[in-house]
Amino acid sequence: MRHDLVRRGLHLEYLTVGWNLLEAVIAVSAGILAGSIALVGFGVDSVIELSSGAILLWRLASDREEESRERIEARALQLVGASLLALAAYVAIEAAKTLIEGEAPRTSYIGIGLAIASLIVMPLLARAKRRVAAGIASRALVPDSRQTDICAWLSASLLAGLVLNAWLGWWWSDPAAALLMLPFIAKEGIEALKGERPCACD
Repeated sequence: MRHDLVRRGLHLEYLTVGWNLLEAVIAVSAGILAGSIALVGFGVDSVIELSSGAILLWRLASDREEESRERIEARALQLVGASLLALAAYVAIEAAKTLIEGEAPRTSYIGIGLAIASLIVMPLLARAKRRVAAGIASRALVPDSRQTDICAWLSASLLAGLVLNAWLGWWWSDPAAALLMLPFIAKEGIEALKGERPCACD
């Protein structure tokens, strides 16, 4: 039973890595073309979540090594927490810079399409990860699933910012949407670094 759950977790992390690689390339490219900090930030989030997925692949691949499982689990939890705080720092600096300088992004329909696709995929992926985390009692997989949740929240925030900019010309909605996510991202990162995230399921 545990072996099946670990294998399912590995498949989910491979999907996470593949999706986020594609997402990062599209988001960063479209964001640079449109001058959208929220879109570029979304791409950077994808890179960070990609690294988080790689960390969890390492954690799950080592699951059979019972004597070192807890040590690897604790290390993976810290690495995921650090990746979340790195994301928070990037979003804060770039969004503040955009608001101060008044850089108005151009409309990006590619970005809007990407945000919609991510908004559909990420909640399903996060839910599946939490089920595996509960089944194998993995404290590291829970914040990884939260990071996937954050990606979904960022997708909604990104979509709102891009649409408001495209339809109403509210350029400030783009960085403001990114800034709204900061408390959630930082909270998850700090909890993961402290090892406080319990293994919760749906």
